[in-house]
Amino acid sequence: MTPEEIKRYFIENPPPKEVNWKPHAKITDTQAFLNHTFVLINNHKGNLETCPAWWRLKEFYQDMQKQKRPD
Repeated sequence: MTPEEIKRYFIENPPPKEVNWKPHAKITDTQAFLNHTFVLINNHKGNLETCPAWWRLKEFYQDMQKQKRPD
């Protein structure tokens, strides 16, 4: 999975505007969160796997996919 693939996923499957993501993280504007995360990733120098914004994006993507899937 690359940042561009995740970006395309969220364009095709936009998350709700507000998300209670974790007990310590409520996102009140998911588009702003995603835009900021992609800026941080694009500006990161070095290996993508060392970028904390990339870790957050992958985790957010996985969590949104879990919420979308019926159990």
